[in-house]
Amino acid sequence: MREFLDLSFAEVAALMASWGEPPFRAPQIWKWAWRHLGTAFADMTDLPRDLRARLGEAFTLAGPVPIAHQGDGEGTEKVLLSLRDRQAIEAVLIREDDRRTVCISTQVGCPGGCPFCATGKMGYVRDLTAGEIAAQVLHFARELRGAGERVTHVVVMGMGEPLLNYDATLQALRNLNDRRGFALGARRVTVSTVGVVPGIVRLAGEGLQVNLAVSLHAPDDALRRELVPLAERWPLADVLAAADRYASATGRRVSYEYVLLRGVNDRLDHARDLARLLRGRLAHVNLIPFNPAPGLPYEPPEPNTVDAFRRELVLHGVDATVRRSRGVAIQAGCGQLRGQRTEGALKQPS
Repeated sequence: MREFLDLSFAEVAALMASWGEPPFRAPQIWKWAWRHLGTAFADMTDLPRDLRARLGEAFTLAGPVPIAHQGDGEGTEKVLLSLRDRQAIEAVLIREDDRRTVCISTQVGCPGGCPFCATGKMGYVRDLTAGEIAAQVLHFARELRGAGERVTHVVVMGMGEPLLNYDATLQALRNLNDRRGFALGARRVTVSTVGVVPGIVRLAGEGLQVNLAVSLHAPDDALRRELVPLAERWPLADVLAAADRYASATGRRVSYEYVLLRGVNDRLDHARDLARLLRGRLAHVNLIPFNPAPGLPYEPPEPNTVDAFRRELVLHGVDATVRRSRGVAIQAGCGQLRGQRTEGALKQPS
């Protein structure tokens, strides 16, 4: 049985036509799934009973099943979702002022293998479908609806490298953006990549005004290859050229993510080298102190080191802020909750 959320609106319209249904059925069903956040075709009471039955025989709307949940008491929640093949993925909800941001995954595991990332330690299992990607947002949208709130932002920064699952990621974002349904503004979406150059170039030509975040983590190729194994395929010069192309095509400032690791990439000369790379570009640097996780051989830098690194970037003409980790108490870093489940130490939801 296929996931209904995998379909685009055009595919739903074509399906209804092939079934001999009138054209207005596609918007009806789309609205039920994406605006009303429906989980069962039987609930679509303005559809004929036989159509509801036929949809239920061909598709599922149930979505992934939450199997574990953790909250930090300060507005950050992490959920572990079980897919139909019993693989598990993570999604995070971050409440901050009037923003309700959902961080979503695009793969089970990750092929990137970054040594400071809990997901990278797992290896790669499979890509998610477009429906599995979008369903993470809808899961939290249902929760927020109960409090009279809604998802305001989505960041594609969870498990996996989204631009290595390009087609499914793009379809999920287009479905979420569609004004006939969920209607999430493209400028409220951020796609994070370790620098998959072909994907960045493709994304620049999509006409979709999402924000791009590029994970650098090092100011030179030698160190970056140690921290980001995929850098063997795409050196910094190519990554920056692709990001410049994205900024030119969209007019959107590119964010550069830089995880600070104590004694590895946090010296002032690293900051100066990073500034030389980015000065003059339509760019902003997000500095992220390392979020410790069991089994990872790194430590976060001292707070004064982080502040000094930021000041050095600003002094040399590069806009930078420090993104303090949210949800450290609940191990909200990518891959950590799934790792707990694998080790059998997971708190089950009540």
